[in-house]
Amino acid sequence: MNPDDFEACVEAALDSIPEDLSRAMNNVAVFIEDEYIPGPHEDPDTELLGVYEGTPLTERDSWWDAGSLPDRIVVFRGPLLRMCESRGEVVDEVRITVIHEVAHHFGIDDERLHELGWG
Repeated sequence: MNPDDFEACVEAALDSIPEDLSRAMNNVAVFIEDEYIPGPHEDPDTELLGVYEGTPLTERDSWWDAGSLPDRIVVFRGPLLRMCESRGEVVDEVRITVIHEVAHHFGIDDERLHELGWG
Protein backbone atom coordinates (compact mmCIF):
# COMPACT_ATOMS: atom_id res chain seq x y z
CA MET A 1 0.00 0.00 0.00
CA ASN A 2 1.44 3.35 -0.97
CA PRO A 3 1.78 6.22 1.54
CA ASP A 4 -1.22 8.14 0.17
CA ASP A 5 -3.51 5.11 0.47
CA PHE A 6 -2.24 4.48 4.00
CA GLU A 7 -2.92 8.10 4.94
CA ALA A 8 -6.45 7.70 3.56
CA CYS A 9 -6.91 4.67 5.86
CA VAL A 10 -5.83 6.72 8.88
CA GLU A 11 -8.18 9.56 7.86
CA ALA A 12 -11.04 7.08 7.43
CA ALA A 13 -10.31 5.64 10.87
CA LEU A 14 -10.42 9.12 12.39
CA ASP A 15 -13.66 9.85 10.51
CA SER A 16 -15.18 6.68 12.01
CA ILE A 17 -14.90 8.09 15.53
CA PRO A 18 -18.34 9.25 16.70
CA GLU A 19 -18.75 13.00 16.29
CA ASP A 20 -19.25 13.72 19.99
CA LEU A 21 -15.95 11.97 20.83
CA SER A 22 -14.17 13.61 17.93
CA ARG A 23 -15.27 17.04 19.15
CA ALA A 24 -14.04 16.16 22.65
CA MET A 25 -10.53 15.40 21.41
CA ASN A 26 -8.63 18.35 22.74
CA ASN A 27 -5.21 19.55 21.57
CA VAL A 28 -4.13 16.33 19.85
CA ALA A 29 -2.47 15.87 16.45
CA VAL A 30 -2.21 12.64 14.44
CA PHE A 31 0.94 11.73 12.51
CA ILE A 32 2.08 8.84 10.35
CA GLU A 33 5.65 7.63 10.57
CA ASP A 34 7.28 4.71 8.80
CA GLU A 35 8.79 2.98 11.85
CA TYR A 36 8.92 3.17 15.61
CA ILE A 37 12.47 3.72 16.84
CA PRO A 38 12.88 2.31 20.37
CA GLY A 39 14.66 4.46 22.94
CA PRO A 40 17.99 3.45 24.45
CA HIS A 41 16.35 1.63 27.37
CA GLU A 42 13.74 -0.19 25.28
CA ASP A 43 13.90 -3.59 23.64
CA PRO A 44 15.37 -2.97 20.16
CA ASP A 45 12.93 -5.53 18.74
CA THR A 46 9.93 -3.51 19.90
CA GLU A 47 7.54 -3.04 17.01
CA LEU A 48 4.67 -0.72 17.89
CA LEU A 49 1.69 -0.10 15.63
CA GLY A 50 0.92 3.24 17.21
CA VAL A 51 1.68 5.39 20.21
CA TYR A 52 0.00 8.16 22.19
CA GLU A 53 2.34 10.83 23.52
CA GLY A 54 0.82 13.31 25.89
CA THR A 55 -1.31 13.81 28.95
CA PRO A 56 -4.71 12.09 28.88
CA LEU A 57 -7.72 14.36 29.27
CA THR A 58 -8.52 12.66 32.57
CA GLU A 59 -5.19 13.83 34.02
CA ARG A 60 -5.21 17.44 32.85
CA ASP A 61 -5.77 20.45 35.05
CA SER A 62 -7.94 23.30 33.84
CA TRP A 63 -4.86 25.38 32.94
CA TRP A 64 -3.55 22.67 30.58
CA ASP A 65 -4.65 24.17 27.26
CA ALA A 66 -3.01 27.55 27.75
CA GLY A 67 -0.09 27.52 25.35
CA SER A 68 0.70 23.80 25.55
CA LEU A 69 1.89 21.82 22.56
CA PRO A 70 -0.60 19.30 21.22
CA ASP A 71 -0.53 15.68 22.29
CA ARG A 72 0.57 13.32 19.53
CA ILE A 73 -0.87 10.12 18.17
CA VAL A 74 1.58 8.40 15.85
CA VAL A 75 0.60 5.53 13.57
CA PHE A 76 3.49 3.41 12.27
CA ARG A 77 3.04 2.35 8.67
CA GLY A 78 5.79 -0.29 8.39
CA PRO A 79 4.68 -2.59 11.23
CA LEU A 80 1.04 -2.35 10.18
CA LEU A 81 1.82 -3.23 6.58
CA ARG A 82 4.09 -6.12 7.61
CA MET A 83 1.48 -7.69 9.87
CA CYS A 84 -1.32 -7.59 7.30
CA GLU A 85 -1.78 -9.79 4.26
CA SER A 86 -4.47 -7.78 2.48
CA ARG A 87 -5.71 -4.25 2.01
CA GLY A 88 -8.79 -5.10 4.06
CA GLU A 89 -6.63 -6.24 6.96
CA VAL A 90 -4.65 -2.99 6.79
CA VAL A 91 -7.86 -0.96 6.91
CA ASP A 92 -9.09 -2.95 9.92
CA GLU A 93 -5.78 -2.82 11.81
CA VAL A 94 -5.31 0.91 11.16
CA ARG A 95 -8.80 1.55 12.54
CA ILE A 96 -8.09 -0.57 15.64
CA THR A 97 -4.75 1.20 16.16
CA VAL A 98 -6.20 4.70 15.77
CA ILE A 99 -9.10 3.96 18.12
CA HIS A 100 -6.69 2.38 20.63
CA GLU A 101 -4.49 5.50 20.68
CA VAL A 102 -7.46 7.89 20.78
CA ALA A 103 -8.74 5.94 23.78
CA HIS A 104 -5.43 6.65 25.55
CA HIS A 105 -6.06 10.35 24.89
CA PHE A 106 -9.32 9.92 26.82
CA GLY A 107 -7.51 8.17 29.68
CA ILE A 108 -8.42 4.54 28.91
CA ASP A 109 -5.49 2.26 29.74
CA ASP A 110 -4.28 -0.87 27.90
CA GLU A 111 -5.90 -3.26 30.38
CA ARG A 112 -9.34 -1.73 29.85
CA LEU A 113 -8.82 -1.60 26.08
CA HIS A 114 -8.04 -5.32 26.07
CA GLU A 115 -11.21 -5.99 28.08
CA LEU A 116 -13.16 -4.03 25.48
CA GLY A 117 -11.54 -5.89 22.57
CA TRP A 118 -9.45 -2.95 21.33
CA GLY A 119 -6.11 -4.19 22.67
